[in-house]
Amino acid sequence: MPLDPFLAGKTHLLQGLSWEDAQADPDAMARFTEYFRDPGEWTMPDVSVENRTVPGPHGEVPVRTYTPSGEPRRALLWLHGGGFMGGDLDMPEAHLVSAELASRAEALVVSVDYRLAVNGTRYPVPVDDAHAAWRWLTETHPPRSGPVGLGGASAGAALALSTAIRLRDQDEPRPDTLLLAYPFAHFPTPALDDETAAGMRDLPALLRFTTASIEHMVGNYVGRLTDLPAAAMPGAANLDGLPATGIVLSEFDDLRPSGDLLARQLEESGVPVRTHLAVGMTHGHLNRGPSLKEVDRSLDFFVTTLSG
Repeated sequence: MPLDPFLAGKTHLLQGLSWEDAQADPDAMARFTEYFRDPGEWTMPDVSVENRTVPGPHGEVPVRTYTPSGEPRRALLWLHGGGFMGGDLDMPEAHLVSAELASRAEALVVSVDYRLAVNGTRYPVPVDDAHAAWRWLTETHPPRSGPVGLGGASAGAALALSTAIRLRDQDEPRPDTLLLAYPFAHFPTPALDDETAAGMRDLPALLRFTTASIEHMVGNYVGRLTDLPAAAMPGAANLDGLPATGIVLSEFDDLRPSGDLLARQLEESGVPVRTHLAVGMTHGHLNRGPSLKEVDRSLDFFVTTLSG
């Protein structure tokens, strides 16, 4: 399938730009803003939002809770992406996704502002924060019925998977399901198939992950590129005994082969796994709103996965 027509009509806005340009050039920022404008405005669903902190081994961990209008029937801990070094609770991949899943799945959703890999912070600190938030959720807010899920997007999906592996190994309360959006779970990252690579060849550099950028993300997160702890890039870890998993993949994504491989690994390990391919979407498509049909479908796939 080709790139989604709505996105294809906007990619010219990003040609020749870098993320740094938006910070220094008002014209570049205007192009970024226009590129990320969705077909329709997003309306906040009827959920209650509260900011608070929970205790963790490295200090307090900020979290944001999303509570549906009725009694929550399930719960979810959610971790945004950002290459382990970026992102926050206000980005759509955190705020919009959490609010939508809270409303659609009648779930208490806890979004975690884990410590980023900046200023010398490295693995396993972000996983420690996710683990601390999971303990708080399961100890203080158990749902009256229904499952408790653990999930995240991109680097956040890797953190969710690392946390699930730790919970299994330490014999702690485990999630009933995993929700992983376009996971970044392997290093080195498997190569794209020829057809997808050809379809991505003309995308702006800003929408691509190069070998160098992937190495930078991993080196910054772990502190090295060799002898990586298996649970840091958890596609290398033992996946036996993990809960049923739903994986959302972006079609035009240099990291998609990591999600494809992870699905095969989970299946080989006896873990029930379902995948949903967001057709025509680029990496990070959950940073857009549900006025894009594939975003809406991805959110509904996660609702179905969480609801069992």
